[in-house]
Amino acid sequence: MPLYPLYALLFLDAGVSAGELSLLFGLWSVTGLVAEVPAGLLADRWSRRGVLFLAGVLQAAAFVVWTVAPSTGAFALGFVLWGLAGAGTSGTAEAVVHDGLAEVGAAGCFARVNAAMTAAELLVQVPTALAATALHALGGFALVGWVSAALCLAAAGLALRFPGATVDGGDDDDPSPGPGAALRRPALLAAVVAVALVGGLDGMEEYFPVLVAERGVPALAVPTAVLVVSLAGAAGAALGGRLVRPPGRLLGALLVAAGAGLLLAAATAGLLVVAALGVAYGVYLAVLVAAEAELQRRISGPYRATITSVAGVGVELSSLLVFAAWACGGSGAVALLVLAVVPAVAVGLRRRC
Repeated sequence: MPLYPLYALLFLDAGVSAGELSLLFGLWSVTGLVAEVPAGLLADRWSRRGVLFLAGVLQAAAFVVWTVAPSTGAFALGFVLWGLAGAGTSGTAEAVVHDGLAEVGAAGCFARVNAAMTAAELLVQVPTALAATALHALGGFALVGWVSAALCLAAAGLALRFPGATVDGGDDDDPSPGPGAALRRPALLAAVVAVALVGGLDGMEEYFPVLVAERGVPALAVPTAVLVVSLAGAAGAALGGRLVRPPGRLLGALLVAAGAGLLLAAATAGLLVVAALGVAYGVYLAVLVAAEAELQRRISGPYRATITSVAGVGVELSSLLVFAAWACGGSGAVALLVLAVVPAVAVGLRRRC
């Protein structure tokens, strides 16, 4: 969406203060947290394609509101709509992909497909930034907003064309009547906790521009440096998709390497900090992709989207630890937090579960 790189500037252009901007971001996060699990339940009980379609429409509506009436109240309403849209796609998208693959006997390919999705999300930042710049030059924020809304509607239409996979009925000996009972299975709960903790660490990406600037990278070169780190992350995610059920100890060791890379980035300067961040982020995303695939492998029964959404709530909550760590001790504290998560990953994703 071309509006992604520019929406903060849109708010400032409309006169939103720094304090109001923080409140808007908070409203966005709270809406997503509250709606996450109900959206997963709706997808499992009604229609996953339908929920993805509604998510696209809601996000389009958010951008239309911002474009038509750019004001603090409109931005707040838009963030509520966007938060609902994000909750609708969070667990549902992975469930659609997994069960769609399972329908054609290719469930084992989920890790590679999920890795490709993660890598694409990072790689698409390049054409998005170029499109945002061109559209803003041609028609300002209004043109950027309308094009973004149209793209959301196009994505909603594509969601309706996804295969309608039959929901997995689960194991014959699994009497679980709902997601709560399913989550009482130790192996599944361990994977949910591991994914929640690992996924929350992705909040560190928000601080990459700050870190590279603090470590001596010139201001004009910061966007390029962050793009290099994102490309390294895309490569790491793609490689992570080729890890076939790696043991938890291996994923723990890779996470240690990611934490070490962050510590190195905090202690170096210039191009070395970019290289260290790139390696750390790439290794981290390889672990995240492998962990998400293992979670999907352990889910059975008709509540795949709901359980994935529960993990998504955990991701949002654990990301608060990243923000707190940075506030207390900067990148070094975030690196120590990465290392602290290692035992949960090694134990929660071990093969014998």
